[in-house]
Amino acid sequence: QVQLVESGGGLVQPGGSLRLSCVAEGAIVHNSNIGWFRQVPGKERELVATMIWRDEIGYYSDAVKGRFTISRDKNTVYLQMNNLSPEDTGTYQCAGGYGDKWSVSGYRYWGQGTQVTVSS
Repeated sequence: QVQLVESGGGLVQPGGSLRLSCVAEGAIVHNSNIGWFRQVPGKERELVATMIWRDEIGYYSDAVKGRFTISRDKNTVYLQMNNLSPEDTGTYQCAGGYGDKWSVSGYRYWGQGTQVTVSS
């Protein structure tokens, strides 16, 4: 069993930065995917960034490529978000799994989420 606990959300002005953290507790399989999803009311949950635990190579959606960076230090996964815009507002959830890294269904474990609001 894996538990994921996010932190670091908040209110930030457009153009600002935030860093989200996700602490993974439990048995981590090193070939698992660990990703960050964004949920906005009325829209489908979307993947913004993911990585394979052992490789630490990041994969990004087109919407955030060049602005967001996913990284890992031991059992904590980070999402550095730069040049934020109001379109980045949403609840960000950390997720882990062994399936298709681009699909919601590929993730088995989910954190509770942390709210990010980008507004002036």
